[in-house]
Amino acid sequence: METITVEQLKARLDAGEKLHLIDCREPAEYVEVNIGAKLIPLGQIQTMQSDELMDLKQEEVIIHCRSGKRSMMACMFLDSLGFQKTVNVEGGILAWLEKFGK
Repeated sequence: METITVEQLKARLDAGEKLHLIDCREPAEYVEVNIGAKLIPLGQIQTMQSDELMDLKQEEVIIHCRSGKRSMMACMFLDSLGFQKTVNVEGGILAWLEKFGK
């Protein structure tokens, strides 16, 4: 697992990079505020209820949550399944909102 700051993530998004960005929060949290990531709650990741994730095993997968804890758990879980490059967003959506607002 690697880490990325919200500033680094925003710079990559602003540059138009095609990223595999996953939000592992719950649907109600996602509705409140999201940054365009694909919603796959942590529980679905841990039970592998998302087939599309397996297609990304060789790709960089950037995961965020509210504060960085759930996304760290998701990264560690995917790492244990052999994912090559998981990236945890430091501070999660809280850091994003603090730095950039909605």
